[in-house]
Amino acid sequence: MAPLFKELQPVDAYKIRLSQSFSDYDRQLLTLFYQPLIGPSAMSLFMTLWADAEREDEREYNHYHLMNILTMPLGPVFEARISLEAIGLLRTYGRKDGDARLFIYELLPPLDARAFFQDPLLSTFLFSKIGEQAYRNLRSRFAIDRSKDDGFEDVSRTFLDVYTPVQQGYNMNMREDQEFIGRNEPEGVPFVQPDFDFALLRSGLSEQMVPQAALSSVSKETISKLAFLYSLTPLDMQKVIMMALDEDLKLPEDRLRKSAAEFYKMNVSKDAPALHKVYAAEAPKPASQTMTRDEELEHYLENTAPLEMLRDFMGKEPLSVDVKLAEKLVNTHGLSVGVVNVLLQYVLYRNDGKITNSFAERIASHWMGKKVETVKAAMELSRNEHDQYVKWKNEGQVSRAKRKPTREEKVPEWFYKKEEKQTKTVKTGKPASNSAIDEERRKLLKELGVTEDGTVK
Repeated sequence: MAPLFKELQPVDAYKIRLSQSFSDYDRQLLTLFYQPLIGPSAMSLFMTLWADAEREDEREYNHYHLMNILTMPLGPVFEARISLEAIGLLRTYGRKDGDARLFIYELLPPLDARAFFQDPLLSTFLFSKIGEQAYRNLRSRFAIDRSKDDGFEDVSRTFLDVYTPVQQGYNMNMREDQEFIGRNEPEGVPFVQPDFDFALLRSGLSEQMVPQAALSSVSKETISKLAFLYSLTPLDMQKVIMMALDEDLKLPEDRLRKSAAEFYKMNVSKDAPALHKVYAAEAPKPASQTMTRDEELEHYLENTAPLEMLRDFMGKEPLSVDVKLAEKLVNTHGLSVGVVNVLLQYVLYRNDGKITNSFAERIASHWMGKKVETVKAAMELSRNEHDQYVKWKNEGQVSRAKRKPTREEKVPEWFYKKEEKQTKTVKTGKPASNSAIDEERRKLLKELGVTEDGTVK
């Protein structure tokens, strides 16, 4: 399996397409039949894609949107996607233009109850997940009760009973190669098993024992699924086919499925076969190659949505302004999720647990100029340029301290009148005059022999 970054990146774009309209019946099938098989994460992904696909505009998203909505790292999102693909609920188309990738996710309808229970893989898989009693209850819930129809016969008219053609000489010149929106039959599990040797299977079954017509009445896909599910070889399948033949040397499919299950119980195990995922997001490292602290941190930052990282760091729901800043750095400026996580963590640690937009955006602009694309490169540049970033932070604090307040405080009206009187007193240097005081001043100056203009007599 290729590394995750080669399969999918948070900045990769995607569009959603519905193969047909989904109904409440489809929702019941998804919830009761498929959810036990694919798990809650894949179910949440399907329902999220379904909800987004019902928008009238064909919007383009990136995978950071899914990480944010599902609150899951990219790895589990990718695992949920391939689970939907494997079970036959999603078909993925990809295109690459340079470094940019675009995916189209086409949601497929689930099999109806009848087709689901007739599929040996899905029905046995569900049986092993929910147990016999729950499985029987589910079959009964979706079974049609024909007992109430006793005594009734179908008296419906056919089309020809009601309508007859009339020749009017009208020529319809329409294109025959157009495709139309309509209900499509679900295809079920996309199953291919090229390893099963059908030639060996046929070589042990003579025409007298198993007529060719009987063997051809069962599809190769059904035989492959049964052999895969019950771990049967071509020689085992020969015995199963012999057990399934009826008295007319025919091979009904339901008898073949029953014979395969009985052969498995008699020769392999009495417990129902279980299916396990073989996909692993990353190959486990040997014990001798344990991850260093930086490698663990790098893995965490690379595979965690910024919203989740902020929750982990703060221990509570982050502020909306901080979330918007993270989304802006990813969606508008094109920084990878991992690089944005490094940036936000650096700012939080160096700024007393607060995010200042101007400080964060200045560092982001520097990293964009340096073409920082990986978590490792961002961590290294943070260490090398730490002194410069501290200088930028201090410059921002000094500029804020020197900045004059622009908001005018509201004060009562009398405040300004009192201030005017005080200002007038300060400017003139003397209080308002009094006639008695002036007269005393003139007498004093006369006794001293000084005129009012300050000259000596």
